[in-house]
Amino acid sequence: MTSSTRRLSTAGERREVVLRTAIGTFAARGYYGTTTSEVAKAAGISQAYVYRLFPDKESLFVAVIEHCSTRMRAAFADAAATATSTDPAAVLDALGEAYARLIADRDLLLVLMQATCAASEPAIRDAIRACYAREVEYVRAVSGASDTEIQHFFARGFLCNSLTAMGVDDLDTPWARTLMTGIRHF
Repeated sequence: MTSSTRRLSTAGERREVVLRTAIGTFAARGYYGTTTSEVAKAAGISQAYVYRLFPDKESLFVAVIEHCSTRMRAAFADAAATATSTDPAAVLDALGEAYARLIADRDLLLVLMQATCAASEPAIRDAIRACYAREVEYVRAVSGASDTEIQHFFARGFLCNSLTAMGVDDLDTPWARTLMTGIRHF
């Protein structure tokens, strides 16, 4: 007779499932339009369990921002390790390609944009500021680029966010071609 044992998830594993699920839920409806019951349903757990893991929706959203920041940093670290040169331009080019690949995940992209839009909430503002502060300082440390180069790198990234969110790469119009010039999307 074969017996099967069911392994129960740990709270940490459940927390990761909720975070990954919440990214998609918040991406679809934003911070203000998403309820914790929607996140719980999508994660296959009770709303009460969501509240055991996160005290409130704002804490959950802040954790989602931090999760996205961690993914961004990992993508940048992998790219920096494989850059063809230590020249700042080459490192920034590798990081830019990694970012373009990362935001091909529209959910991650939209959550970062939703976080910026919900920055009128102090905890969310602090979280998205901290996210970009970490990324700017990481890019500075790994690339050796000047402040102006770093500013241009992030400005281009924000343009990529908007173009990707609007689906501009699917358009064949003069304005879209102008904005897409030199932009890589995956």
